[in-house]
Amino acid sequence: MDDARTLIDSVPLTLDEDEAMACASTLDPNAFAAIYERYRTPVYRYLRSRTTSDDEAGELCAVTFERALNAICRFRPSGGGMIAWLMRIARNAHIDASRRSHRQPGRSDARRTDTHIGTEIGPEDAIILRTLIHALPPNQRDAIQLRFAGGLTAREIGGVLGMSESAAQKQLERAMRTLKEAYDVD
Repeated sequence: MDDARTLIDSVPLTLDEDEAMACASTLDPNAFAAIYERYRTPVYRYLRSRTTSDDEAGELCAVTFERALNAICRFRPSGGGMIAWLMRIARNAHIDASRRSHRQPGRSDARRTDTHIGTEIGPEDAIILRTLIHALPPNQRDAIQLRFAGGLTAREIGGVLGMSESAAQKQLERAMRTLKEAYDVD
């Protein structure tokens, strides 16, 4: 059953299906649970790639879905569909939280040393890679995080970042080239 659910969850919804889910949620807030169940993991992963802890990512994920529920009547199935819309909300929630934390006295901007990048690399390499990603220009950094932490396609990334699919693909290619050169990977 879990394998079937994973397969169902991995199949992207069409824009019509996204719109139907949003419409149902507008009529019945309990229907929003299907949106939450389907998209919570990629939203959380994306936020985890941008935050310093699991707790912070979890809080921002909750903020994201709360904002989405409150704004579901404004969802339009263009620009990458539901996942892109949710990732835009998540990105804005993270930006808002970062601005608030920088205004709070005594709050440090320490970078995390834990990692959720992957299991193929060791902790030292993960720290190096995270530092290299942080050094990328903002659009490239966002594109990489949306692609690898959020699992979005170039089209969906374009929807989140407000650019065309081809521009998003270029950002990904440039970021990957920069990371490969900096990390000295062939």
